[in-house]
Amino acid sequence: MIKRYTLPEMGSIWSQENKFQKWLDVEIAVCEVHADDGTIPREAVEVIKSKAAFTVERISEIEKTTDHDVIAFTTNLAENIGEAARFVHYGLTSSDVVDTANAILLKESCNILLAKVDAMLPVLKRRAFEFKDTPQIGRTHGIHAEPTSFGLVWALWYSEMKRNRERMARAKEAVSVGKISGAVGAFAHLSPDVEERVCAKLGLKAADVSTQVIQRDRYAEYLCTLAVIASTLEKMALQVRHWQRTEVREAQEAFKQGQKGSSAMPHKRNPILSERICGMARTVRANSIVGLENVALWHERDISHSSAERIVLPDSSATLDYMLAKTTSLLDTLVVYPENMLKNLNITRGLVFSGQLMLALTQKGVSREDAYVYTQRNAMKVWDEGGEYSELVAEDADITSHLSMEEIARVFDLGHYLRNVDKVFKRVFD
Repeated sequence: MIKRYTLPEMGSIWSQENKFQKWLDVEIAVCEVHADDGTIPREAVEVIKSKAAFTVERISEIEKTTDHDVIAFTTNLAENIGEAARFVHYGLTSSDVVDTANAILLKESCNILLAKVDAMLPVLKRRAFEFKDTPQIGRTHGIHAEPTSFGLVWALWYSEMKRNRERMARAKEAVSVGKISGAVGAFAHLSPDVEERVCAKLGLKAADVSTQVIQRDRYAEYLCTLAVIASTLEKMALQVRHWQRTEVREAQEAFKQGQKGSSAMPHKRNPILSERICGMARTVRANSIVGLENVALWHERDISHSSAERIVLPDSSATLDYMLAKTTSLLDTLVVYPENMLKNLNITRGLVFSGQLMLALTQKGVSREDAYVYTQRNAMKVWDEGGEYSELVAEDADITSHLSMEEIARVFDLGHYLRNVDKVFKRVFD
């Protein structure tokens, strides 16, 4: 028997060796339940457990003839077990083994992904509090909007990843389901009781009802959950890419000693990791479509799903595993430039305070329409002619007839925009 992976990495989970080991785990669990029921001799089960062995190479060699991987697998087992092999695969169809084993593989994958999410959350929380009082310009449509807290960006990511963790936990529950119900799911050769006890031995729930296969809405939920999480990671990486732009330079990926940015331009520091994360998110999302397409199968089963799942299940699992690790490292070591954030916030010479000015005028009895006109006409002068917005506002008679100099100064107070950050943090982190 091959080595069991007690604390596996994602690549080990989806290795051929581990896949066949899980098949063997299912076969042995079924044999043990049969022995409990007296269907097969207890002695035969002990022989099977002690002698069952396989190699990927031998299974592949046999499959060249059988053109059937499960038969090649059981044939290889029989070569090593001997006469007792006649009790292996007793009453089963191939999907009983493959789908139940897949449930174990997917459950183990979920455990790794949940651990990676758990490793990211403290990083997001730490950096949120680190930058809670750091002002940054908020942008809508890519254009300067109003001041915000850089810490709120991290708090938002933390909250979203908490939701992603809940999604991942639900997906784990959805895929941790086995079936031992036979060729069309009607229990023609084994009873539902056998299925329940086999699944319990393997740490799974038994499907309430199945056909020859576990229903693929479960796999679709898993793949779609991975796609959502990948999209969140892309969202983070995309922000880093923007912040690292030369014209912005509010934050950048850590650039280690000896790292090179370009073969032609020695000065370059490129957001290569963020771009990699964005690109990989596209593959995870694309694979989720395969999962959705696999839900609809002919009658009790066809195998149009099988070939695609051999690609998308391991690939999406491994890709997201990598993305989570790299995104966590990226954010943990992200270099931040608060002074550039403040510089960029002021680059429009006070225009970002226009919304607060308009509200201040309406509080003094000015109609919203007139307040908008007074506020906008001065803003357009700054855009077109330059100057400081606060100075133009202080010289506008329509405005000064309603607001004192002290009240105008309060309009341009940065602290006003950040006064509720603590309350948001309390909602997110308490």
